Amino acid sequence: MVKGSFTDESFWSVEVDRLWKARIIDGYNLLPKLLPDFISNAEIIEGDGGIGTVKKLNFTKDINGNGFVIDKIMALDSDCYLIKDTVINGGLIGPRLISYSFEHKFEKISDHSTLVKLTVEYESSDEHPLSVEEQNQLIVRMTGIMKAIEGYLHTHPTAYV
Repeated sequence: MVKGSFTDESFWSVEVDRLWKARIIDGYNLLPKLLPDFISNAEIIEGDGGIGTVKKLNFTKDINGNGFVIDKIMALDSDCYLIKDTVINGGLIGPRLISYSFEHKFEKISDHSTLVKLTVEYESSDEHPLSVEEQNQLIVRMTGIMKAIEGYLHTHPTAYV
């Protein structure tokens, strides 16, 4: 087993507060509407949306043999725009990963742009760290979600104000 991590930074042309609300606070309601070909539905299994909340996304197609991902909010700070989720079942857990978590840190760049810093921590199920290709697959999934939200916020300028 190998523990590892990697990071990514991306810029989005949306105000930090709107992006935070759409992606983090209301993402489980919004994502199935924005990505119906990828996410069939979402539910909160336990909690009120704060630390300790357990959420489930059901996919329209299996990802590495899993048709869902269940994660738990481990840290949430809306004042600092920081969230850390740990995947507890489904997703990429299986033959390749024992565990993984995502930390998103949103930073205001200007009134209409946001920097999102992503840190992924993982433990592989073998003696090999994730390859650059495997890391990029995770980043592409996160980027696709953010692109959909950014597009929605551009076409709905009064949403999440």
